[in-house]
Amino acid sequence: MSSTTTRTRPPRRVAVIGAALVIYLGTAALFVAVLSSMFGVARRGGGALFGERVAIVELEGLIVDVDDQVRELRAYRDNPGIRAVVIRINSPGGAVAPTQELYGAIRRLREAGKPVVASLGAVAASGGYYVAVAADQIYANPGTLTGSIGVVMQMANLNALMKKVGVEYVVVKAGEFKDVGNFARPMTAEERRILQALLDDVHGQFIAAVADGRKLDRAEVRRFADGRVFSGSQAKTLRMIDALGGLEEAVDGAATLAGLPKPPRVIGPRRRFSVVDLLRNQLGLAGLLATPTLPLVRTPLYLMD
Repeated sequence: MSSTTTRTRPPRRVAVIGAALVIYLGTAALFVAVLSSMFGVARRGGGALFGERVAIVELEGLIVDVDDQVRELRAYRDNPGIRAVVIRINSPGGAVAPTQELYGAIRRLREAGKPVVASLGAVAASGGYYVAVAADQIYANPGTLTGSIGVVMQMANLNALMKKVGVEYVVVKAGEFKDVGNFARPMTAEERRILQALLDDVHGQFIAAVADGRKLDRAEVRRFADGRVFSGSQAKTLRMIDALGGLEEAVDGAATLAGLPKPPRVIGPRRRFSVVDLLRNQLGLAGLLATPTLPLVRTPLYLMD
């Protein structure tokens, strides 16, 4: 009995060693194949593993939280392998402060010696255009909707409705203008004057950013900074953008500014996994799960199309 057991052990060991060797060689072959594929894509300009590259950062939807984009821009600013950045904008605008924060992050990237090119998608209006003017160059498609240089604050007045249903809204305040925008009563003339002065100030900041970014006189910018939306072709005539073209042309433009060959090696935009987005795309729930564009009452300042 013991001699039989002794005789069967070596074949088992050989089988285990053989199986491990096959797994090891298979894994190594797969790794080499993937690595070769990545290098091949990089040589064709579709991606990159090593070498100097152009990075793409996406700005999609309402501009409310730009922490991810600011972190990306800071990381690319500190990465010596990234020679230029393209910011792809598909946005109707958003809140003022986050828009200006992203504008500042792009300017800091340029100050670090790295060119930035803005590529405008379907819509890059109001706050979306504000962000774009921070770039060295702006590309837009002929049918892109852009411009809308203006500021809006929207508030509801439910005074008549509340009286009709017998609801009284009581406010206790310290400070005459603490409840400016109260939806339960009409706005006073003085409150309207204060809010208009606020919006005019931010509008002036927007005009100054456009004039500085596009190298235009402020008086010239004021002529089209009345909230109108323009097509890409119209914007080109007004010198609001530099050239007509899509993302590919913008990437090539960034490569030219950075002194890289065309087409350049590219790092694509970072995308976070979202269960909400998955449900929207796969189950057709876009209408049910869509984020509301603006709150109904007491909204902050918006640079919106």
